[in-house]
Amino acid sequence: MKSMDKPKTADKKKPQKTLKEKRAEKRAKKESKENE
Repeated sequence: MKSMDKPKTADKKKPQKTLKEKRAEKRAKKESKENE
């Protein structure tokens, strides 16, 4: 059961990274608009 709990934590950490990447993409898009 402990083994199954570990992957769950990794899965939870993954979405957080995506959120950060999403914010970075939003920022890049804003910069792109300003450049246009």
